[in-house]
Amino acid sequence: MVPHHAYSRLGSPGGTPSPPASPRRSPRTHRRPSKSASGRLLQSPRALVQRMAWMLLSLLLRRQAIFLFAPLLYVAGMLFYMGTVSLEGVPRIISRPAPGSIYRSPQLYLRLRTDMNADNSSDALATVWRHAYKGGMWRPCINMTMNELPDSNGYIYVEANGGLNQQRASICNAVAVAGYLNATLVIPNFHYHSIWRDPSKFKDIYDEEYFINTLRNDVRIVDKVPDFIMERFGHNMSKVHNFKIKAWSSIPYYKDAVLPKLIEEKFIRISPFANRLSFDAPSTVQRLRCLANFEALRFSNPIATLAEKLISRMKEQSTDNNGRYLAVHLRFEEDMVAFSCCIFDGGEEEKQDMNAARERGWRGKFTKPGRVIRPGVIRMSGKCPLTPLEVGLILRGMGFSNNTAIYLASGKIYKAEKAMAPLLEMFPLLQTKETLASAEELAPFKNYSSRMAAVDYSVCLHGEVFVTTQGGNFPHFLIGHRRYLYGGHSKTIKPDKRKLALLLDNPKVSWKALKRQLLNMRAHSDAKGIEIKRPNDSIYTYPCPDCMCRSNKSEVLKSPPAR
Repeated sequence: MVPHHAYSRLGSPGGTPSPPASPRRSPRTHRRPSKSASGRLLQSPRALVQRMAWMLLSLLLRRQAIFLFAPLLYVAGMLFYMGTVSLEGVPRIISRPAPGSIYRSPQLYLRLRTDMNADNSSDALATVWRHAYKGGMWRPCINMTMNELPDSNGYIYVEANGGLNQQRASICNAVAVAGYLNATLVIPNFHYHSIWRDPSKFKDIYDEEYFINTLRNDVRIVDKVPDFIMERFGHNMSKVHNFKIKAWSSIPYYKDAVLPKLIEEKFIRISPFANRLSFDAPSTVQRLRCLANFEALRFSNPIATLAEKLISRMKEQSTDNNGRYLAVHLRFEEDMVAFSCCIFDGGEEEKQDMNAARERGWRGKFTKPGRVIRPGVIRMSGKCPLTPLEVGLILRGMGFSNNTAIYLASGKIYKAEKAMAPLLEMFPLLQTKETLASAEELAPFKNYSSRMAAVDYSVCLHGEVFVTTQGGNFPHFLIGHRRYLYGGHSKTIKPDKRKLALLLDNPKVSWKALKRQLLNMRAHSDAKGIEIKRPNDSIYTYPCPDCMCRSNKSEVLKSPPAR
């Protein structure tokens, strides 16, 4: 008997039944194979491609790691395809400077000059300050003490470095530190600097006697160290212990580190002393800063006398505006232009001048390996100094007519004849200390940059409007001093130079649109005139509330003016 075998797809000779046939495909897709002459079955090209695709997909599914090569296959395919495409029809990409990155103010002035000259009827000096008393006025309220001072812990000698107003900060901070440590302050020595080149002493710039008398109930001040102290050091200042104090050190540091040495030695010096005391300090320290800056520091008689003459002459120039004049602090000296690394319209000559000036003033600083200077980015960020032409455009756009009397506080303008011509065309009544004063009156101040700056400071202080065009100690101290004088309002216009970069680089802007933007900028400066000091702000710029108290308008008008 033949054994029964399991199902075999080859069949069996014994007639074992075959499995049932597979169901037929749909008639729509069924294709009958054709035979060749040799009897072999032929496949159509389409079926062959499908079969190869299925084989490739099966291989990929079994070998999944091959998918790692898919990006390479894609890139190779794209390169092959791109090689067959003609690039003649592809448009070129043209690189254009970013808006606000190029100095185009001269072209803008030429285009808008006719419309600007036709619009000359506004009287901005009479209407510029509309928010002066918003939120209440402020009045000086520095408490004066009459108490007898205790015995001194010793003498402090400081070196005030920098320009006029950096030295001013050093003086006021020295008064505050000496008062806090119950020390006797020696009149600060002014450090001679190669940039300012001014050998002036304290008494050449400030009224020394008035300074000592104003502070006599708060801090002992002497003009020199007593001989019996100097004998201990062989009359050699270099043998006196010098504290190298970090910038913006706190008052507790002076108490913990400086006071013990002061008590031990009875005489110490701190050099340099600029920015060596933090803005934040106890109220007793802030009061001494206020007293020193706003009350005790008065310019010497020669400076004050000349300044009063110039102020009087400016008021005579502005009789049509009831003696009101506008003061502008312009920083377009060669060293300022060079330090900014901005590009203006001077071409190759300007480039060579600036490279030479940078090498003279900051040897190697701007040519270090790896240093990249991007003038366009600097301009867009609002860090380029405004040119005289731009100042004129801004002021005319803010509503100041061409009969406005302007006092220009500035050093020697770079390429002055060319740079000042458009500003003088827009404001014919513009004056400087050189045009207001005679050569004989200016002679004692020539070659003394700090004394000349003190004259500018005084005339700007009493202007109806002060316009600052660049940061620095000069405008910061002046803004605070004006707040102290004018009920807490700085009466200062501070243009937004980031917005200006875009406005003045717009080739399509009309005079009407430009003026609208500039009037908004003026209104913003008015609204920001009264600001309260925040923790990290300087008391010399924001005297409210440490140096001033809230008051109503009538009380402020009755109070005597601060000097």
